[in-house]
Amino acid sequence: MPLEIERKFLVCGEFKSLAYHSSRIRQGYICSVNGRTVRVRIRDDKGYLTIKGPSGRAGLARYEFEKEIPLADAEDLMAICEPGIIDKTRYLVRCGSHVFEVDEFYGDNEGLVMAEVELSDEHEAYECPPFLGREVTGDRRFYNSHMRKNPYKMWKNDL
Repeated sequence: MPLEIERKFLVCGEFKSLAYHSSRIRQGYICSVNGRTVRVRIRDDKGYLTIKGPSGRAGLARYEFEKEIPLADAEDLMAICEPGIIDKTRYLVRCGSHVFEVDEFYGDNEGLVMAEVELSDEHEAYECPPFLGREVTGDRRFYNSHMRKNPYKMWKNDL
């Protein structure tokens, strides 16, 4: 079973000069209930359909199935998504033997910048880049599916 294991962090420093690639992402949710999601994503000129299961207790691991789909199909599916679209630019930054995905959000989530690193197991060691701030792994407020319904602008002052 494909398993996604990742840690998430707030970003509190300059990272763009360290990035070796960036892409624009728009994503919507066809269904998002009880921690299970069916997501459609348009990343630059490619479409993807992703199914994710609920996270474990620590929020580190969850089932993930993703397939590339034709861009036209992704655009059609975006039209039937639940209200609220996630819009962001993703920057890829190498640090040690890992790649950190740094997301800069727009729209109702403007001002939020998060980094995540995918791991092969929950206890895998990784080197921290200098821009990492507080870890937010497992904090459901920082799940894209949650931010779609409860955007960062509504709770950012509570941090």
